[in-house]
Amino acid sequence: MDKLEIKATLSVDEAGTITGIAWPFGSADSAGDIITKGAFAFAVTSIPMLFNHSPSDLVGTWDEVAETPDGLVAKGKLHMEQPRARAVHGMIKGGLVTGLSIGFKPKASIKQGRNRIISALDLYEISVVRNPAHPRARIISAKSENTAAAVADIINCATAALRKDYL
Repeated sequence: MDKLEIKATLSVDEAGTITGIAWPFGSADSAGDIITKGAFAFAVTSIPMLFNHSPSDLVGTWDEVAETPDGLVAKGKLHMEQPRARAVHGMIKGGLVTGLSIGFKPKASIKQGRNRIISALDLYEISVVRNPAHPRARIISAKSENTAAAVADIINCATAALRKDYL
């Protein structure tokens, strides 16, 4: 029986543009799947951006998807004219949703111990999710002044605490 499998780092700006690593190479996900470089050989002009892999929850479109040395990188845009997409945007900006996950069907794989090494697959969708199957498939950063200020505050607090501990 064929199964659609769900697996995914992500940034979003005020206009709803999202960039992230949908699948990082070099390690297994929680199910033991390892996808190799070259497995994402495809020519796609756009891929659906879903929320939590729900086909009825289309929130955007991925317009650029490519393999890099680090993994599968995707760039797309939330459909900000839709209330649901604006809600997802808010969840990303607020840090409630920080991951990406891919929906795919393997075309070629082998078992290696507890892992499945996938060398070819069909990619059907990339979802914005709270808990991705791959622990490194996370939102890269949020591109906004508010987020940059928050990160700067965290760094300043952490370094101040370190200085206090060493004085």
